[in-house]
Amino acid sequence: MHIGSYDDEPKTVELMHDFIKENGYALDITDTRLHHEIYLSDPRRCDVSRLKTVIRHPIKKIK
Repeated sequence: MHIGSYDDEPKTVELMHDFIKENGYALDITDTRLHHEIYLSDPRRCDVSRLKTVIRHPIKKIK
């Protein structure tokens, strides 16, 4: 879950990628398995610092 400005999402994604690697997984993004973002907050009604976004990346276990 990313909380805050959309401009700061790359920092959250970097933390996710580090966590994935540290725990024996790798990204599994392909033509059919894509990254998803689910926006839980409406930027027209919410302060930027309180925006919530679920960031989902497919992963696979490293053998």
